[in-house]
Amino acid sequence: MEIKVLGTGCASCNTTYKLIEDTAKAKGVTLELEKVEDLPTIMGYGVMSTPGVVVDGKVVHAGGIPSKASVEGWLLGSKISVGNCCSGGKCC
Repeated sequence: MEIKVLGTGCASCNTTYKLIEDTAKAKGVTLELEKVEDLPTIMGYGVMSTPGVVVDGKVVHAGGIPSKASVEGWLLGSKISVGNCCSGGKCC
């Protein structure tokens, strides 16, 4: 599993990264976790509000810190839950 946290290094982006990292450790999930701070790359995902989260190439969250329940869902492979994402609850 590959997860990317998209953001320019703000506190919310760092908190999101740490939340995902800590939740993965607690659940025993192995993953590749990466911070993406390059603005053109972030915009290439269609994310205009950070932090954004990309799981295995799919944007699952944008704007604000995701809930722990959302992170657990992503990590445990349940149906991808969409938090504060783009518009109308649909991800880009």
